Amino acid sequence: MAELGAEEIDTQNADEEAIRVTDLRKSFGTLEVLKGVSLTAHKGDVVAIIGGSGSGKSTFLRCVNFLETPSAGQIIVGGEEIKMRPDGSPADRRQIERIRTQLGMVFQAFNLWTHRTLLENVIEVPVHVLKVPRAQAIKRAEELLDRVGLGDKADVFPSFLSGGQQQRAAIARALAVDPRVMLFDEPTSALDPELVGEVLTVIRDLAAEGRTMLLVTHEMKFAREVANHVVYLFEGRIEEQGPPAEVFGNPKSARLKQFLKTVG
Repeated sequence: MAELGAEEIDTQNADEEAIRVTDLRKSFGTLEVLKGVSLTAHKGDVVAIIGGSGSGKSTFLRCVNFLETPSAGQIIVGGEEIKMRPDGSPADRRQIERIRTQLGMVFQAFNLWTHRTLLENVIEVPVHVLKVPRAQAIKRAEELLDRVGLGDKADVFPSFLSGGQQQRAAIARALAVDPRVMLFDEPTSALDPELVGEVLTVIRDLAAEGRTMLLVTHEMKFAREVANHVVYLFEGRIEEQGPPAEVFGNPKSARLKQFLKTVG
C-alpha cells in the first residue's frame, strides 16, 4: 500500500497538519471495507480521493468524522488525537462533537433540512451548537449564501431549488462553522449534468482561497485541475497516490490504468 513518505511529511511543518489519518480500518460484520488507509493533509491541501464503486472512498470520509465508527486506526485533527477505544469507537462523545465542528461535511444528497429555509439551515449549527449570537450567525449566513450565489434565496425552502442550488447551500452550511477541513463526498453525483459546473465552480473557488479539502469525486478532469494530491483507492487500500500530473499522466498501477481508461 502506498502512503505519504516520511520525507514528504518532514518537508512541511507538522504544526500545519490539518488532518492525519493512520491505518484506518472499517469492517461491516465479516466485510472489511477499509484495510489500513493512511493519509495526511496539510493546511491548504486539496486531496482528491478516487476509485471505483465499493473501493471505500465514502466510508473513509464517514469514518473520519465518525458518521461511521472506525474499527481501528488513528485520527488527528489540528494536532488533537481523537480518543478511541480498542474497537475504534469514540471514548469521548463531547470531543467528537467538538471535532465535528472542525470538519465541514458535504454529502452526495445535500442533506438539507427541508422544513427550514436556506438561512435557517446555515445558522442552525452556529447558533445551537457553537452558541454564536443569532444576529452574528445570520450576518455570516447571508455572506456565505451570497458567496455561493444564493444571496437572493435566503428565505426559500430547499424543495423549491434545483439540485445544484441545494448543494451550493449545503456548502454554505458546512462553511458556517469555519471548519479546519472540508469533506466532500461526491458532491456532484446526484446532480443533473447541466448543474454539475455550478457546484464545481464553488469548490474550485474554495480551493483557490486555500481551504483544506478531502474530496471524494468521480470528476477526473476536475480532480486533476484542482487537487494537489490524488489518492486512488482499490478494495479498501491505497493502490497509488501522488501529484495529479503523475497519477493521471503516468499511472504505475495496472489497476489505476484500467480505472482511468474506464472513467475516461
